[in-house]
Amino acid sequence: MELKRILLATGNPKKAEEMKRLLEAYSMQVEVPEEEINVEEVGSSFLENAYIKAQAYYERYRMPILADDSGLVVYALDGYPGVFSSRFYQHQYGGKEEVKTSKDDANIRKVLRLMQGIENRKAKFVAFLVLSLGDAGCWAKGECEGSILPEPRGSQGFGYDPIFQPEGIQKSMAQLKPEEKDLISHRGKAIRNLIKILRGGKL
Repeated sequence: MELKRILLATGNPKKAEEMKRLLEAYSMQVEVPEEEINVEEVGSSFLENAYIKAQAYYERYRMPILADDSGLVVYALDGYPGVFSSRFYQHQYGGKEEVKTSKDDANIRKVLRLMQGIENRKAKFVAFLVLSLGDAGCWAKGECEGSILPEPRGSQGFGYDPIFQPEGIQKSMAQLKPEEKDLISHRGKAIRNLIKILRGGKL
């Protein structure tokens, strides 16, 4: 299926910038919403939350919508932050963390606090994308395995990037150039998987 124009179901400017960069490589016209819709993410999985967002934005804008739900899964923390990644600082698991400079910073400080003294530092980034065309759609997934660093490194990227070291790379995700990150990131993989589905005519 040929899809030329798409609206991103996100109000996160850094996520929108990354998704736009990835999608425009496939000659797609990518738009961001004029205003963010307040969507209650009540799903128990990344896929459910991405679907909820995609449907909410489609009902509002009535055009092809691409929604992303993604986050960090830390094996030693029972899979947390997981679907609570963006708001982990206020989640009851492990106690709440005070927001001093930003929510991203509070989330990172909480993960590092909970990981103190833990040897198993394996983790992964997970991304689920849902494309909604109203009466049709599809979804795609991407993962990036790695580990949790003892302290933040780098200033690129966003979210948990400064404390995540991708497998086989001696840098944090936040130390990678955008084009380097796109090649290995969970979101980059999910978008390439989505493009394969669209080009395969499975809709």
